[in-house]
Amino acid sequence: MKIFVPGRICLFGEHSDWAGGYRRINADIEKGQAIICGTNQGLHAEVKPHPTKLILRATLSDGSVVEPFELPMDRDALAEAAQEGGFFSYAAGVAYQVMTHYRVRGLEINNTLTDLPVKKGLSSSAAVCVLIARAFNRTYDLKLTTRGEMELAYLGEITTPSRCGRLDQGCAYGNRPIAMTFDGDQLDVREISIKKDMHFVIVDLHAAKDTHEILRHLNRSYPFPETELHQNVQDYLGPINADIVARTHTALEAGDAEKVGALMIEAQAAFDKHLQPACPSQLTAPALHKVLAHDALKPYIYGGKGVGSQGDGTAQFIARDEASQDKIVEIIEGELEMSCLKLSLTPVRQVRKAVIPAAGFGAQLFPATKAVKKELFPIVDAEGRAKPVILAIVEEALSAGIDQVAIIVQREDQELFEDIFCTPPPIESFNQLSKKDQDYCTYLTDIGNRITFIPQDLQDGFGHAVYCARDWVGDEPFLLLLGDHLYASDVDASCTRQMLDIYDKYGQNTVGVKRTKGENVESFGCVSGIWRDENETLTITDFYEKPHIEYARQHLHIDSMADDEFLTIFGQYVLSSKIFDYLEEEMRLNMRVKGQFQLTPCLDRMRQEDGFIGYVVQGRRFDIGTPATYRDTIANFC
Repeated sequence: MKIFVPGRICLFGEHSDWAGGYRRINADIEKGQAIICGTNQGLHAEVKPHPTKLILRATLSDGSVVEPFELPMDRDALAEAAQEGGFFSYAAGVAYQVMTHYRVRGLEINNTLTDLPVKKGLSSSAAVCVLIARAFNRTYDLKLTTRGEMELAYLGEITTPSRCGRLDQGCAYGNRPIAMTFDGDQLDVREISIKKDMHFVIVDLHAAKDTHEILRHLNRSYPFPETELHQNVQDYLGPINADIVARTHTALEAGDAEKVGALMIEAQAAFDKHLQPACPSQLTAPALHKVLAHDALKPYIYGGKGVGSQGDGTAQFIARDEASQDKIVEIIEGELEMSCLKLSLTPVRQVRKAVIPAAGFGAQLFPATKAVKKELFPIVDAEGRAKPVILAIVEEALSAGIDQVAIIVQREDQELFEDIFCTPPPIESFNQLSKKDQDYCTYLTDIGNRITFIPQDLQDGFGHAVYCARDWVGDEPFLLLLGDHLYASDVDASCTRQMLDIYDKYGQNTVGVKRTKGENVESFGCVSGIWRDENETLTITDFYEKPHIEYARQHLHIDSMADDEFLTIFGQYVLSSKIFDYLEEEMRLNMRVKGQFQLTPCLDRMRQEDGFIGYVVQGRRFDIGTPATYRDTIANFC
């Protein structure tokens, strides 16, 4: 298993995490607010289980390889190593916390590459902690969400002599910005969806700062201010910072890089005014202010500020565009002899393609499927028009903004599908149609121009059918719809549009789910998870294909749902193209389920490695796969 964990850049809100923690003592203190993002650089590792030991081989950012760290998976030994401090103490601290909370064995972790500078305000120690937490989570399937990994990493780091802030482990969320709120012991994390590319440059000032000295002086202002200086510190880290962070959140979502740059300048000026007097030896920061004021940079930046605890550690700039980002690096490295890292934030990639497998035999509808493919069975829509099932599914996709559709078919059936979408009726039949239906023929042809038919020459399971679309999908995220399911929305947005909106919001693999009574659960794939927004979205912790009711009751029940009610798969997915890598591996290793290659095991692996959102679709699904469900569809679909 390969894992990557980035560093962390604090875009706004430095020091607000520990300041907000003082609300435990003084409720008049403003909540801490910060916006952070993972860097493009970090820790790369290969992970596998070990029966008895924690083994870590590390390659540092300068390319040097350190002696392997090896300890028995014993709580006392791990706790002792954690207290010794140093690079490996973070791994021991997290492993200690894992053993305290979970029943696990050991791990062997080979850190193959570290391209993240250490001790530069980019939370390299937190990245190590998240790496260890994530490795245990995925290896032993601990069902931890990203937030859970972050919390476990934090507990592990404070088991060491480190006294990190709560925002450091936000690197667990990867290269997407998140807003964090710190209220005493409570932490809230919300992901930020940006609309346009944004390009930053992170600068190593090649100077020195003493973070412990900075924190020692700033902490004197808490929990109760005793001087004007103390009040100024609390004002900046409280209401002034909260206002700047709120406006930055809005600017990021709008993709307004110029506004973000202006807010950087405003934040740095306020920081200097309110916090610099509290620790002038460190926060006067001549190296930082020299680079921020460098005239040659002005044509290429919208703004800049310090990073992390501030001082002469690291600076950040937001570039006017990608070309300006390159120019900033060139100027700083050439004229100021400081090293740089690039950080680019990009919107979630738009879903343009949909895949619909339609190559199955339909054994439960025999002998009708001997004459007619089940995907071509007739249904009547809300407008009273009779149409084949596959047309209604394609229309569902296109109405949500999908540009292109691939239908997976048996080669000998391809002509049947092409007749619907690509071939007009004979002229004598066309002339018998009403004007409205003649216009509909043109509409069908227009749809046909957006459809690609992909043959599945070997009928080897649902997973194999999806895999057939690999070359057509490429490296894009895509919508997957079932060829024997119809969908009717209960709100203005179609079921598919609801799914795409959730994907746009979270940028993660997404599956539609539906509340289902226990008596019907054996007919569907089922999921379990932890609510993110109750009754709307959840982080999925389990996929299970058509479980027996006893298994579902024991393993798949979700908090706040009725005892005999479960979430089953609605028949709509938004998936990253990584699914094809997992399907290929399943086929190469001949890993079959009931004799065929299925999708569910690969979905569960994606859940473990990338995360999966479940969305309770506001709508109804109609499964035409059996005589009883087809009859129900005919009666109720509209």
